[in-house]
Amino acid sequence: MNNKERKNRKSLFIVLIVFILAGIFMPIPYYIEGPGSAVHLNELVEVNNEKDQEEGHFMLTTVAIRRATPLTYFMKYMPFHEGLTKEKLFGTGTSDAEYTNLQNYYMTSSINSAVEMAYDAAGKSYQLTYNGVYIMSVLEGSNFDGKLEIGDTILSLDGQSFDSSVEFIEYVQQQKVGQIIEVAYEHNGEKQTTSDKLMEMKETKKAGLGIALVDNTSIKTDIPVAINAGEIGGPSAGFMFALQIYTQLVDKDLREGNEIAGTGTIESDGTIGRIGGIDKKVVAASDEGATIFFAPDDTIDPVIQANYPEMTSNYQEALKAAKEIDTEMKIIPVKTFQDAIDYLEKL
Repeated sequence: MNNKERKNRKSLFIVLIVFILAGIFMPIPYYIEGPGSAVHLNELVEVNNEKDQEEGHFMLTTVAIRRATPLTYFMKYMPFHEGLTKEKLFGTGTSDAEYTNLQNYYMTSSINSAVEMAYDAAGKSYQLTYNGVYIMSVLEGSNFDGKLEIGDTILSLDGQSFDSSVEFIEYVQQQKVGQIIEVAYEHNGEKQTTSDKLMEMKETKKAGLGIALVDNTSIKTDIPVAINAGEIGGPSAGFMFALQIYTQLVDKDLREGNEIAGTGTIESDGTIGRIGGIDKKVVAASDEGATIFFAPDDTIDPVIQANYPEMTSNYQEALKAAKEIDTEMKIIPVKTFQDAIDYLEKL
């Protein structure tokens, strides 16, 4: 082999190594969603400064979202994996940081809802405080685009504070389109102010800031409760958090040593809401050794059902996934928090 051939082989080898490394590590604007983990809630929750020491566990379940590379892109063809574009995952015009802010808000909100539900069910006292309006998105054409961001909390308008988002909206709608309004808000923990003109809202033809909003609340309890969710985001852990907290508040063993996983949002009236990716969560729970899985038995709106005739309830989706992986884990339908309590009390 002459020197030229050696150099050519060396160059080819280097190109091959670079190609392989790029395939493994170079991120592309595409994401892979797959089964995540089933996390023992006694590791995350303390009630009255104590952790749950009873046999068995309640588990929240997650999906895993990974930034794809040219090589891992093909994971989307694996069972219980899905490929997502950046637009589908984050939404149009939403940055990575804004998406993270939203997920953190959803988790904080779900924790507050879980505490409220658990303390109500256990007959324990708490105080719910309204902190302001949380910005979910800034609409195209809003004069506050670039001034207010997703994740900011509006504290007052023209120096006036409010006790609910309903009062907030009513105040804004009483003003005139084009009127300048001063907004006091909190951004990354710092209080700031800005001002600009109100726009005409397309739906109502009334004045508005041009934002989508929800209530930002906090909750204080006489019996202390602490939840460390770590890097877990989103709203779907509310129901399982409520179960864990309630069990500790009433000091009653409801698990009978079982490993119990589940998912679902929780409303103040006890309704357990639909979530995404439940098939992947069933896989995660089964892999962790869960024997029971609570799935929201949601009722699909007739209008939505007409547009998406193939859509089924979370419970039906979970049943299908359990059958596909041939797990012995029981899938239990629950519409309300009380449904879950009733089932557990019969174990």
